[in-house]
Amino acid sequence: MTQRIAVLQMRSGIDPAANTETMTAAIATASAEGAEIVFTPEMSGLLDRDRKRASSVIATEDDDTVLAAVRAEAAAHNIWVHLGSLALRSAPGSDRFVNRGFLIDGEGQIRARYDKMHLFDVDLDTGESWRESAVYDGGDKAVVADSPVGRIGLSVCYDIRFPRLYQNLADAEATLLTVPAAFTVPTGKAHWHVLLRARAIENAAFVVAAAQHGKHEDGRETFGHSLVVDPWGEVLLDMGDGEGLGFAEIDRARLSEVRRRIPVGQHRREISAAELQS
Repeated sequence: MTQRIAVLQMRSGIDPAANTETMTAAIATASAEGAEIVFTPEMSGLLDRDRKRASSVIATEDDDTVLAAVRAEAAAHNIWVHLGSLALRSAPGSDRFVNRGFLIDGEGQIRARYDKMHLFDVDLDTGESWRESAVYDGGDKAVVADSPVGRIGLSVCYDIRFPRLYQNLADAEATLLTVPAAFTVPTGKAHWHVLLRARAIENAAFVVAAAQHGKHEDGRETFGHSLVVDPWGEVLLDMGDGEGLGFAEIDRARLSEVRRRIPVGQHRREISAAELQS
């Protein structure tokens, strides 16, 4: 049985209302085109590295207008939404934030939430310097949840470089791994495709990675190339450059076929420190 999914590639800016309009329009279109779920990128509601300016519009989960609008649109069109992530205030009055993703069902109810565990603190050769931990708190829980297209394992962007997280999600019976992202151009060119295909192959799972693309209002530039990868590592969708909505077909029989041919989940072993030789 094949099931249609939609993937939104965005160029989120500094105005949450404009970003919300992009997402709600995409949700309506995805539903009209027969998709059962739509996936959005990391930081769908706001992408702004000016911390003072961003802080003026970042709210708690309960007060976030972007989340409320997406939930309402999902219910209006009876479609599930994986809202890749939002910047949210960790608590009322706090100056600390979280990078939180949501799985929302066709009635607008939140089925799962996930806080990005691995924070991007790096200095690139281009001169770019990123310190997510300066303002964001990392999550401490891996999350899986059932959906119409299978059991989904949630992650966000930089998490992709830490394969044990995805092994844990697969061990928890995830059949589809999500990697919403705002990858930089240098790291995207070097590693985006190979990392996503590797996570699909080594866990025999579908991978859906909705991405940001283009030159953003805050000055950053993101890589794009939103991908859907099947459990054999074949790319079902590569959205390349630009913005818009893409579609792919998820075939559950393909998942069973690959896991039967190479049952990595059954063969995986955890190696203890005592078993290591040097």
